[in-house]
Amino acid sequence: MARTGLDALDVRILRLLRERPRTGLLEISRLLGVARGTVQARLDRMIADGVVADFGPNLSPRALGYPVQAFTTLEVEQASRADISAALAAIPEVLEAHIVTGPGDVWCRIAGRDNEHIQSVIDRTLTIPGVRRSSTVIALSVVVPHRVQPLAEHAEHAELGER
Repeated sequence: MARTGLDALDVRILRLLRERPRTGLLEISRLLGVARGTVQARLDRMIADGVVADFGPNLSPRALGYPVQAFTTLEVEQASRADISAALAAIPEVLEAHIVTGPGDVWCRIAGRDNEHIQSVIDRTLTIPGVRRSSTVIALSVVVPHRVQPLAEHAEHAELGER
């Protein structure tokens, strides 16, 4: 029977990979006191299970010259969602887009050089066929950055029946 969920070793491997992404498997195995093959097998399983989504560097929009971020909710014609998704993916400043429930239909996180640039990105989204209107808020600061590691640690404790 295949094992599901994460255990303490999985979480420790993931934490090391987040904290020290350039560390090799041999060094990770040494730091954790387990065989290199064990680390490799655990990592291979987490990749196959989709737990580890990528190994790419996390880029900073601010450092790339896009310090302003905004969240835009688009109201769209439902039948046009696939075409709208493709058009949004073609706009480099759209960092992510999600179909959502509630008063809007598509939520986008966008980056810009300044407020005027954000406005031009919004204007571009409004020219996409099927997009009816938008509502946008500008992010002033980041309180909790994108993260998943605490969720992995919580999942490991939930597997053990802890709270």
